[in-house]
Amino acid sequence: QVQLVESGGGLVQAGGSLRLSCAASGRTFSSYPMGWFRQAPGKEREFVAAISWSGGMSYSNDSVKGRFTISRDNAKNTVYLQMNSLRPEDTAVYYCAISFRFRTTTQTVSEGKYAYWGQGTRVTVSS
Repeated sequence: QVQLVESGGGLVQAGGSLRLSCAASGRTFSSYPMGWFRQAPGKEREFVAAISWSGGMSYSNDSVKGRFTISRDNAKNTVYLQMNSLRPEDTAVYYCAISFRFRTTTQTVSEGKYAYWGQGTRVTVSS
């Protein structure tokens, strides 16, 4: 069974930075695309970024382009989300997940065939 554990969340001031990590178990981690989603209180789950199995291609939501960067280290079975220039509207619980269909577009959970979700890490940005 695949297990994903997010970490790195916390409380930061607007304009600050955080680096989220998602550690995965299982030898097949490097064979699949990965993605980050976020969900604010009372809001729908929102796509943040996705990365191909090799890390050679990635795509980010327009709302975070130029501020967030997704990357992965398959040797460490870990995917990252570097978050810079944080804004209060970035406040949410951030989740990583394994995808079974990489897409270079903003995508829903179904469109990207995401599965094996982590439990999330909370990010709070104060103004």
